[in-house]
Amino acid sequence: MEGLAEGVNNLRITDASYNNKKKNRIQVSNTKKPLFFYVNLAKRYMQHNNEVELSALGMAIATVVTIAEILKNNGLALEKRIMTSTIDMREDAGGRPIQKAKIEILLEKSEKFDEIMAADADAAAAAEEGIEYE
Repeated sequence: MEGLAEGVNNLRITDASYNNKKKNRIQVSNTKKPLFFYVNLAKRYMQHNNEVELSALGMAIATVVTIAEILKNNGLALEKRIMTSTIDMREDAGGRPIQKAKIEILLEKSEKFDEIMAADADAAAAAEEGIEYE
């Protein structure tokens, strides 16, 4: 049994596309966190990766679309792909399956992403010091 536990602890996934996809995916809920939590998280993901995938089910779809539009309208991201589908879910262990809508929006950094983020950081630093920044 000890050998099995050691093997599980040392398990590594070598498929880079699988690893990368999971690292930059944000699963959005419209009940757990405020909207701008997800906007700022997506910005952070795009700083480290060149793209971010926003994913949501059911009623949270509107939130994902709003996040994507905020990032696009602020010049931070470009839309790369949108996928929609339905998935079967069960609310209870023995309950009937219900279909839920699912959306996945893949965004990539815009060419001006780094420039805009630097300007935002400068404005935030100036605001902390009480300096007016234009």
